Amino acid sequence: MSTTQHPAATAEELPEGYARRWWVLATMIVCLLMVIMGNTILNVALPTLQRELAATQGELQWAIDSYILVFAGLLFSWGVVGDRIGRRKVLLAGLTIFSVGSVLAAFSGSAIELIAWRALMGVGGAAVQPATLAVITNVFPAGERGKAIGIWAGAAGIAVAGGPLAGGLVLEHFWWGAVFLLGVPVAALGAAGILLVVPESKDPSPGRLDVPGVLLSIAALVALVFGIIRGGGGAGWGSPGVLGPLLAGAALLAVFVWWQRRTTHPALDVTLFRNPAFSASAGALALNFFALQGATFYLVFYLQGVRGYSPLQSGAALIPVAVGMAVMAPQSSRLAARFGPKLVVATGFLLVAASFAGIQLLDQTAPLWLVLVDLAVQGCGMGLVLAPATEAIMAVVPREKAGAGAAVNNSVRQVGGALGVAILGSVMASAYATRLGDAVDGLPEGTREEARESIVATLGAVEQAQGGDVEAARSAAAVVDPAREAFVGAMHLTALGTVAAALVATTVVLVWMPGRLPHR
Repeated sequence: MSTTQHPAATAEELPEGYARRWWVLATMIVCLLMVIMGNTILNVALPTLQRELAATQGELQWAIDSYILVFAGLLFSWGVVGDRIGRRKVLLAGLTIFSVGSVLAAFSGSAIELIAWRALMGVGGAAVQPATLAVITNVFPAGERGKAIGIWAGAAGIAVAGGPLAGGLVLEHFWWGAVFLLGVPVAALGAAGILLVVPESKDPSPGRLDVPGVLLSIAALVALVFGIIRGGGGAGWGSPGVLGPLLAGAALLAVFVWWQRRTTHPALDVTLFRNPAFSASAGALALNFFALQGATFYLVFYLQGVRGYSPLQSGAALIPVAVGMAVMAPQSSRLAARFGPKLVVATGFLLVAASFAGIQLLDQTAPLWLVLVDLAVQGCGMGLVLAPATEAIMAVVPREKAGAGAAVNNSVRQVGGALGVAILGSVMASAYATRLGDAVDGLPEGTREEARESIVATLGAVEQAQGGDVEAARSAAAVVDPAREAFVGAMHLTALGTVAAALVATTVVLVWMPGRLPHR
């Protein structure tokens, strides 16, 4: 004779806030949507920013990566601060900082100003995102935590492509700065939910802040990304201006690892990476976001520059990515419980590889349904990776250290995304300039160098030339088709690099990720 059990834990053992756990989850999702959409909403506005702020291709990459790098560098510190003073307080502080940065970014007068205020937004985002996962981990017992994290990850998928759609809708009716103001009312809603339903939680034995570690990590990542973006911008990979930052970044990264092993209160406990399951899961998340952020960067230029879509149309075209992630992320937890995370995550990466291989079929005349199907496959694959890999990371971190564990989880995502934008964006820019070649000779001499930077810059130079004499306008118009062909070829080459990254991730997962996760 059997009896149906409620949760295995008794009422005394249930975490604080358990009765309101689903309201807590909803509030954390609102906060997460603000942070992720505040970042992804910029993607669809990139061509507009290049025109309105006269931004270079490198400045566009920095507008994205300044947020991501500060975000990644401060995640560990905010995790420790949340463990020490309470995650509820950190969430409220982060929402405030993010909102202030959003308003200032909206009224930027130059690309440099925008990059600076995006970095401030990263400070706030670094406080919010890991705290959401830490709160969920503390409020939900082990038996329900996988489902909650799956819903949380699915919401992240909605935000990833929901941001470009919202941004496109705003750009149809308002000036470009309005895309940053959308997050302010969402932040207010999240703050109200925190005050009403989220219990305070902290580590009874909190760690200390590792200021040298934080500074070393940010400096190392900034140097590496600076070198990568500069190299892709045409400075020459062997030039001192590229090799210097790359070597300095590598050296600073080595010093960071050395310091983390030496200090008694590391920002990143590098000993965690001795656990193959932890390392494989962290690597899987990093490579997943490497592909996602890098691909979104160049797909927006394909949709607007090659296919001629408006910001709203290009944002709508990215919806299948969000749908795929939102549908598969919650399902992936159940699939991982049945088949094991190794099989589920490996399958996800194979779908990601297939989707980027499918980009070889996309050109100027590819049917829209082919674009949408390919993006849907990409979203489904990424959705299968998110929740199981996140659970695997959190499974090896004690509950009282949830803030630090969540910071690791989010840091590898952000570092992967930053490197994706830097590396894939630089490969794209370099390949485009090479394939465009002498075709820019049809443009006025003063615009040729800038026109090589991107398809949007080329088309902008063509449009500018239309105001000149008839012969110059005809000569410039002849550049359009070669430019679009050059971009498609460069996109195909860049996508093959993403296929390779996905196949590497599949191998890592199959070799080192565990078949089953331990319960705690």
